[in-house]
Amino acid sequence: MKSEKGITLISVTIYVIVMAIVIGIIAVISGFFYKSIDGIDETVPAQEFTEFNRYFSDEVNRDGAEIISCESNYVVFNNNVEYTFVAGNKGIYRNGVKICRDIDSCTFTKGSENGKTTITVEMIVSGRVMTTTYALKS
Repeated sequence: MKSEKGITLISVTIYVIVMAIVIGIIAVISGFFYKSIDGIDETVPAQEFTEFNRYFSDEVNRDGAEIISCESNYVVFNNNVEYTFVAGNKGIYRNGVKICRDIDSCTFTKGSENGKTTITVEMIVSGRVMTTTYALKS
């Protein structure tokens, strides 16, 4: 009687072909993954602006919010909350606590629109200009 131990040449060939296909699929998926990771740095400017917007929106939407003082690099509200841009370390501070980093420029401009007090904030982060006008809640 003949022993049927081991594998045949056809079995080995099929295993090698299947493994080559699996490795090829993994390589293609990895290539797509690494291409998509390259764009992650671009989200940081939006993240810094979103962080600032979160704090500042709460401030301007507070009942009875008024601007006491507004210069190009700072704004003070009637509840003694101050937002200050310090160009030396590229940060925006809320009452001395740094809330944004790596800000190239930030200017505050007080105005009026439709009878409401407005404040326009223009930030430059990584070369991207982001401008928003907030209307104070009356």
